[in-house]
Amino acid sequence: MPFYKIKHITRYAYAAPVIDCANQLMIYPLEDERLTVKNHDVTISYNPDVAFFTDYFGNQVGVFSMISPHSELVIDSNLEVVTTPIQFPMDEETADEQWRNLTSLRHDVAYMDFLTPETSKLQDEIQDSLRGIVNGDDKPLKNALVLSEYVYDHFEYRQGVTNVETPTEEIWRLRAGVCQDFAHMLLYMLRQVGIPARYVSGYVCPKQEGVRGSGATHAWVEAYIPFYGWLGLDPTNNCIVSDGHVRMAIGRNFSDCTPIKGTYKGTGAHTLTVSVHIDNGEPAKPAPLPEEPVYVREVEQPIVPINSYRKYVNWEQQQQQQQQ
Repeated sequence: MPFYKIKHITRYAYAAPVIDCANQLMIYPLEDERLTVKNHDVTISYNPDVAFFTDYFGNQVGVFSMISPHSELVIDSNLEVVTTPIQFPMDEETADEQWRNLTSLRHDVAYMDFLTPETSKLQDEIQDSLRGIVNGDDKPLKNALVLSEYVYDHFEYRQGVTNVETPTEEIWRLRAGVCQDFAHMLLYMLRQVGIPARYVSGYVCPKQEGVRGSGATHAWVEAYIPFYGWLGLDPTNNCIVSDGHVRMAIGRNFSDCTPIKGTYKGTGAHTLTVSVHIDNGEPAKPAPLPEEPVYVREVEQPIVPINSYRKYVNWEQQQQQQQQ
């Protein structure tokens, strides 16, 4: 069983002291029969008290506040996990039985959120394209795999052309993006054909070179397969998710799974630096280069007094982190 050590550091450096900083953390892995947490240590500047709750989707969420003035905030997560390979669906029932099962879920509150595609101006155009891709005589699993492969084949993995708010129609027009965009596109297509699909945030921990999204946060999709359950599909790498992926959060889309976000009062001028290092147990390469942040973002705004009560956002932009 694979064993991974994952170090994830987020650092905010403000141009002047800020106050009333409130943050939400979704950096706690989802344990199940496929994932066991051996150790998880999270340290935060000034050691604030962190309160925990479980959200609507079953994610563990940490929240904390820092009232006093501060010029830097560092969140350091050190995680050790063991993963187990999945058992692939047997897929024994007929296609008709499986599609009827999915139809019966349309009014089930456990699946409704994952069956409703976002509103898109290009819905008719995308739907027309889906008619040439999806075959209703095939089983949902085969169609889900075909759609994942379609996204992999027809969308270019390109950094810097999208952001966390890029809508589906723009991704469709660009035919390009990073793993967050690939996941959102597959989500939309699966939901259009009646297959429940949910967004997953986490890490991909490759044993070989060339895996997209490695060394950063990653995003993929889980599709609901009748009489089996949720199956992970990674359209960025055109693979079924097994023991090389570590889940951190699930939801309808990226906004439900943002690793770190929050607000504060003070200057908007700040620098966000994020670094992720994953030790997958492979022998170290000779003379490794020093670790560099996977993402650095500098926001330049006029410095204002901290008593101005302007509110700004701390946002660890997962899509940007994936742009290595």
